Amino acid sequence: MNPPDHQNEQPRRLTPDEFRNVIGHFASGVTVITTTLDGRPYGTTASAVTSLSLEPPMVLVALNQSSATGRAIAQVGTFAINVLGEDHREIAVRFARKGDDKFDGIELAEGQYAGPLLADALAHVECRVTEQVVAGTHVVFIAEALVATARPGAPLAYFRGQFGRLELAPDPRDA
Repeated sequence: MNPPDHQNEQPRRLTPDEFRNVIGHFASGVTVITTTLDGRPYGTTASAVTSLSLEPPMVLVALNQSSATGRAIAQVGTFAINVLGEDHREIAVRFARKGDDKFDGIELAEGQYAGPLLADALAHVECRVTEQVVAGTHVVFIAEALVATARPGAPLAYFRGQFGRLELAPDPRDA
């Protein structure tokens, strides 16, 4: 019996709802991507963020093409990744909305190369864009990490459309 020949078949294309349901099973951290253009701060919540390379240190961030923050990044060429802590759910929701009042009442810090930085974030990575690629509905920014800082704490997690806490299993090396 010969195995089926799938090379000449066109696979059925996943619907957006099918893909959202399945990819929602992949837990991720939550960040706010920030930049400044012409003295105005921009920011948006993003979970499509990943490390790309250690040498040189690089990251990948994907933002919807309609994102005002993404358009600002494309112009200025720098941005900051603000990794949210487990107590930052309201900040994640605020920066996921459209509007100009996202930064009201948020304590900010000035970055060395990019910003503004959310002062209370768990970690910051300041980045310089080296490449950008349009992929589907998003722009993928590939960037060199210029400065990175972190403080102790636990990250905010995102899973199946909800924010939550990440519970780590005990490390057997600590026993």
